Amino acid sequence: MPFIRTIAPANADGPALELYNQVQAEQGQIPNWAQAFSLRPTVRSGWVSLLKSIRENLSTRRYELVTLAAARALGSSYCSLAHGQVLAEKVFDPQTVTSIARGEGSAVLEAGELAMMAFAEKVVRHADRVTQSDVDALRAHGFSDEEIFDIAAATAARCFFSKLLDALGVQADARFHALDPELRETLTVGRPVETTTTPPS
Repeated sequence: MPFIRTIAPANADGPALELYNQVQAEQGQIPNWAQAFSLRPTVRSGWVSLLKSIRENLSTRRYELVTLAAARALGSSYCSLAHGQVLAEKVFDPQTVTSIARGEGSAVLEAGELAMMAFAEKVVRHADRVTQSDVDALRAHGFSDEEIFDIAAATAARCFFSKLLDALGVQADARFHALDPELRETLTVGRPVETTTTPPS
């Protein structure tokens, strides 16, 4: 349960109900993160617009790798699990993603991808210490300045979402228990996955 009051799907009306209907249509369920936005649905709308503007410039592989690196550096189990799952289902496989998350991805990732993920981690941990040489290193791997902006933007956006959820005590949904156990354990870098699914009241 989050630390704040949320609006249960069965009790929602107005903007909260619209939020739930949108998320239900998109995902086939109402995840915990959506309920955390129930008190301020317009913030979720703003987040969706921002994220869309960032993602449209990135391939699925690049976006998910950057986001996984950022989520792990943030200690966000929720985002690490969610985006690790996407990588495991749409780009690689569970075993490969487990290796990548453990920092053992050199056999499957390009040198530029490793540099990109390391850059994302530095942005999360010490954005004020990013230097011209860090950016030049990405250029040396063939990234354009526009692409470097996209990587930094995806990383910064993840900071907002992950920190908001953790600040409110939102746990990753129980559905993540269905993931490959080794992958789930590796991707759980902060708050534990909720133990049971609580039916909407």
